[in-house]
Amino acid sequence: QVQLVESGGGLVQPGGSLRLSCAASGSGFRIYAAGWYRQAPGERRELVAEITGGGRTNYADFVKGRFTLSREHANNTLYLQMNSLKPEDTAAYYCNADILVGDIMDKYWGQGTQVTVSS
Repeated sequence: QVQLVESGGGLVQPGGSLRLSCAASGSGFRIYAAGWYRQAPGERRELVAEITGGGRTNYADFVKGRFTLSREHANNTLYLQMNSLKPEDTAAYYCNADILVGDIMDKYWGQGTQVTVSS
């Protein structure tokens, strides 16, 4: 069974940085598209950044120039480097991936990691 496990969240002051990690575990799988979403209390879940199956990286306008998405194929890990954090970045951050297991493609979600930006 494939699982996505996020880590790296926490409390940071405005202007600070955090790096989120999302590690996929299991066997016999292949990751295609992957990305990070976030959801603040009372708000809808929104896309932060994604890597498409073709390798293209897309960012939401509100994080362009501040966040960087990267992927390490060797250990099936996705990273989100977040710089110049703002209070409005406070949210639960979720990893998402399109994963092929055998001949079945499905969307997988991690459990989320909380990011709080506050002085």
